[in-house]
Amino acid sequence: MKLHYKGKTKNVYALDNGNYLLKFKDDVTGTDGVFDPGANQVGLSIAGSGKTCVKVSAFFFEKIAEAGIPTHYVSSNADKAEMTVRPAILFGKGIEMICRLKATGSFVRRYGDYCIEGQDLDYYTEATLKDDMRGDPFISLGAVTALGIMTKEEFMTLKALTKKITAIVAAELKAAGADLYDIKLEFGRVGGEITLVDEVSGGNMRAYNDGKVIAPLDFPKLLKV
Repeated sequence: MKLHYKGKTKNVYALDNGNYLLKFKDDVTGTDGVFDPGANQVGLSIAGSGKTCVKVSAFFFEKIAEAGIPTHYVSSNADKAEMTVRPAILFGKGIEMICRLKATGSFVRRYGDYCIEGQDLDYYTEATLKDDMRGDPFISLGAVTALGIMTKEEFMTLKALTKKITAIVAAELKAAGADLYDIKLEFGRVGGEITLVDEVSGGNMRAYNDGKVIAPLDFPKLLKV
């Protein structure tokens, strides 16, 4: 294996067969030692979170694939905190879609004069650029097209896929007795087709059970994976 990219929460290695191996760390995003899936920096390290991320991601990738939505997922080894994926071409340097079912986190910080914590948002979807130096700025349809990052049709496809995937994740969590508040997803092109990439884990979503936020390490027990 050859190190291809060293990230905040995972390292990416190129395999001889053309695929990539994602090696997950125990580092998670947050601020001042508090976990926050919306943060763009490592805030703390939680022992076992890498293995947990792989277990939960594999579970959701398989559910999403069953619904006919393309993903880059190939296989995984949770004990080694590893996941094998197909190579993807990103939009620009990376774009993420955030789908919000209920108001929380940065949404309340931005729009607190107009909403309250936990307010229904009906699958409101936003896009952000992956840019740590600029704090992962939000970007509009007009901006992504003006900057040549993607076409209007591609942007609308990302929004539609994000809502479909969010509905799948929300349904699985609801069946386990939890409520999804928001989720962050990343897309790229695999073989020219718009495809879900990166991960789908407790590290990039916020869910609540009995009024308490579910910690990343608790997702496998909740989902029985």
